[in-house]
Amino acid sequence: MAVALAAKGVAQSFRGFRALDGVDLSVEEGEIHAILGPNGAGKTTLFNCLSGVLQPNEGTVELFGEQITGLPPNQIVRKGLSRSFQISSVFETLTVLENVVVALQALTPHPLRFWESPSVLRKFEPRAREILHQVHLDGREQVRAADLSHGQKRNLEIGISLTQDPRVLLLDEPTSGMGREDVERTVQLGKEVAKGRTVVFVEHNMGVVAQLAHRITVLARGQVLARGTYEEVRNDPRVVEAYLGEAR
Repeated sequence: MAVALAAKGVAQSFRGFRALDGVDLSVEEGEIHAILGPNGAGKTTLFNCLSGVLQPNEGTVELFGEQITGLPPNQIVRKGLSRSFQISSVFETLTVLENVVVALQALTPHPLRFWESPSVLRKFEPRAREILHQVHLDGREQVRAADLSHGQKRNLEIGISLTQDPRVLLLDEPTSGMGREDVERTVQLGKEVAKGRTVVFVEHNMGVVAQLAHRITVLARGQVLARGTYEEVRNDPRVVEAYLGEAR
């Protein structure tokens, strides 16, 4: 199996604080891979380095064997990696459909000022509706994003991430702040969007991890603490201690 996404010796410091310290990560093509760790472990910092939001101080990131270290996020998206964020990043004043249309336009020669070119807007609508169907937002096309439930906003954000048809999708805490019903729906959505692509996600809900992840990497204090399947990781004394330490 080919390696879809790899980090090799990635380190990131902020004013002397070493948030990541020589992290190695290898995610196989078609895999659903979870990144776990207590608060402050470096999970989101790692995501930022993988997606180009941050440039690591040390180490390299590779996408299907091609080094992408140093590339800005828009170029990394064009190479097949897209991500969602821990905090919802939809345009709340736009409708659900407009949010997806804007994202579809982003990597085309067309201007983003869709309100000045209605014909361009209509061109992207069929694909936008297909994506909204995929993320279970049928019938909500004309609803303002601000009026969606929290779970629906996260679904919309995943839909926006899918507009570029990524080969690798990064999801940062996709079930954060959700009730049980929304969590269950998001788990099902996660399984659906993973078909034909590689998914890497940060998550605190161990039930979600158990249902979705093929393999897990656990971070603690900016370093890799453990790797393996869900059963291997949950029974690792180092992982138990890291989480118990956080609770204390």
